[in-house]
Amino acid sequence: MSDWTKDLYKKTLSQRQQLVSDHCQLTPQQDEYISEYSSKVHNEFIENYIMDYTIPEGLVVDLQVNGRQYVLPMVTEEPSVVAAACNGAKRISKSGGFKAPVQSRIVTGQVVVTDVDDPNAFTKWCNEHEKTLLTVANNAHPSMQKRGAGAKKIRVRQSGSFMNLDVLVDVDQAMGANTVNTMAEAVGRYCQQQGWHVLAAILSNYALDAVQKAECFVSDDQLATRTMTGSTVAKRISELSTLAQVDTFRAVTHNKGIMNGIDAVIIGSGNDWRSIEAGAHAYASRDGHYRGLSQWHQVDSGLHGTIELPMTSGVVGGSIKLTRQSQINYQISQIHSAQELSAVAVSVGLAQNLAALRALATSGIQAGHMKLQYRSLALSVGATDSEVAPLVAQLETAPQVNTAVATQLLAQLRKEERNAGKV
Repeated sequence: MSDWTKDLYKKTLSQRQQLVSDHCQLTPQQDEYISEYSSKVHNEFIENYIMDYTIPEGLVVDLQVNGRQYVLPMVTEEPSVVAAACNGAKRISKSGGFKAPVQSRIVTGQVVVTDVDDPNAFTKWCNEHEKTLLTVANNAHPSMQKRGAGAKKIRVRQSGSFMNLDVLVDVDQAMGANTVNTMAEAVGRYCQQQGWHVLAAILSNYALDAVQKAECFVSDDQLATRTMTGSTVAKRISELSTLAQVDTFRAVTHNKGIMNGIDAVIIGSGNDWRSIEAGAHAYASRDGHYRGLSQWHQVDSGLHGTIELPMTSGVVGGSIKLTRQSQINYQISQIHSAQELSAVAVSVGLAQNLAALRALATSGIQAGHMKLQYRSLALSVGATDSEVAPLVAQLETAPQVNTAVATQLLAQLRKEERNAGKV
């Protein structure tokens, strides 16, 4: 450990920023940026805080879920994500929109017990004491039960030499991590007192009892291109969907595209996107083979799409609405319940998936993707706001595109502008 990092967490925000500046040789401009993009409130969120790392936020529009139109914030650094979500959402909206049934809101608290000589005896004990175990759990967080939620039942599982006492908790409008951890630890202590050897007590992010589904129809006329009929596009998308069910290499990229949309929505809502991501990929391999989370089937005059994955997002609790950004985002989206957020987030994932598959089935993924990437490339080589559009136009017609080419074209563009100014 470097001397200057010793007890860094004990320093004030300004002291910490000064230490970083001194020992990392930051420029005055970098110091100014850190000062501008830091917050005393956010200093209370994480250890060794120095500044906010900002990520662009955009809006997906034309998103219709369960008969309601949404304008939804999405937070992502990837240029094509918001554009693809809007593209897919618009095509589906024109075909009737998404249908997403209300999901259950059950999260599992996992109490792991070791050194069990007789698994059947442990299972019997748990079942006989279910009422007591649920009471212990609910007494640890009584406010949940008052709202009609809380611990509802137990489940006993064996994993190798480990026995798992699962406490199934209705988390109401919260994501539920803190609540479920508190309940699981209370049950764990009780089990320990009864003579069982408890290894750990913690929630599981594999929320099989909180699976959100969504479906949609997309008409052929919304799939067609200038050179390809809608029926042909539908057939190719259906084949790509089948490929993602049998080939892991394709399935991983298929699901990455879905999570591009879902993660961006979840981040914008102030929720834990990492837990959603982990649960989604576990669900994709639930039968022992990793598969695509969505499926598309060609039907009369179009495509039918479905998606399902665990979704434990919430609208209250933790840090969900502590930041000004998330407060603003809920005002924009007008989402008021955890069930609504889950339905909308999964629908965005399916919209994202449609846009990606349609591009892959027709012009290729790079055609539209690179048009947006060119903007990032233009900015990275120093193009000003007024120079971005003309530089992107030149990049789109260049036989080869990389940083060197972009730099050369920008220099040429500026030379032409200077010469034009002399005329």
